[in-house]
Amino acid sequence: MMFSSRENTLRASRPCCTASRGLHYLFSLDFMRRLVLVIAFCLLTLTSISRSAELVGSPQMTADEEAIWKLERAYWRYVENNDLPAYSDLWHKNFLGWPSVSARPVHKDHITDWITSETSKALTFKVDEFKPAAIQVTGDVASACYWITFRWQDKDGKGAPHTVRITHAWLRTGKDWHIISGMSMPESEPPSK
Repeated sequence: MMFSSRENTLRASRPCCTASRGLHYLFSLDFMRRLVLVIAFCLLTLTSISRSAELVGSPQMTADEEAIWKLERAYWRYVENNDLPAYSDLWHKNFLGWPSVSARPVHKDHITDWITSETSKALTFKVDEFKPAAIQVTGDVASACYWITFRWQDKDGKGAPHTVRITHAWLRTGKDWHIISGMSMPESEPPSK
């Protein structure tokens, strides 16, 4: 079959079959945009799923691990409410630890010093973020590691945020858990989300 040069030009300028139309669409800008959106959605979904598995209440968390995270959150709630008796009850009578605000290790009898030194200046404590990092329970001993971002606020609600890494060792005595040791250090940069 012979075609005129005009017909050959028209035939060459448009695809002659569905396969070539499909290839044309695969390399189109519209397809690439949709592909990038689908990939971004999948990555966000996977990130969300993996992060939620690390948090309290995940199916992999044991009852002891959940109990420790609940106590760690209560710890900061007691500080926010300036409830020093409840805060002190979290600590084992033989506690020894090294808070980042202390020049040397402290025992239970000095565990509230870091709170009273700020509240005596009419500052109030406010938690911005509690971010679990890891937890390990072995028998009657548990280790909890996390970041806490907080502020000591003045009467106008102003105060600089501080992020600190915390490690607490918990000891179970009977049914109750108490902090037997711990250490904290300032975080140079906020933890990645």
